[in-house]
Amino acid sequence: MTDAVLVKTTQDGRRVEVIDGWVCLAGVREADHLVPLLEHPNRQAIALAVPGASHVAGRIPLTHEETAIAQGAMAAARREFDASPAAITQRIRHAVWAKTAAEGVE
Repeated sequence: MTDAVLVKTTQDGRRVEVIDGWVCLAGVREADHLVPLLEHPNRQAIALAVPGASHVAGRIPLTHEETAIAQGAMAAARREFDASPAAITQRIRHAVWAKTAAEGVE
C-alpha cells in the first residue's frame, strides 16, 4: 500500500485523498479516474454548486489545483507495479476487453 496523498478536505471535514491510485473520500474508494467537467453529463449543476470546479472524481468536484494533485498522485501509483493476483487478473481482463473491442466482437 502506498502513502495517502491529501487532495483536499471537504467542508464537513472529510479527507479527499489518493490511495493506491484511487481518489478516496474518508478512506473509501470513490474513483480511479477523473472526468473533465466539460465532459460530465451534469456539468451545469456541478458548475453552479462548485464554482471553479474543473474535474470530477466520482461525486467529488475538484478545482484545477486539486486536479493536478490528484492526477500526479494517481500517475505515481500507476508507475508502481502491483503483482498481486487481483492486479494481474485486472490487467488480463483489460487486455481481453481491448482486443475484443479492436476486433469488433460483441
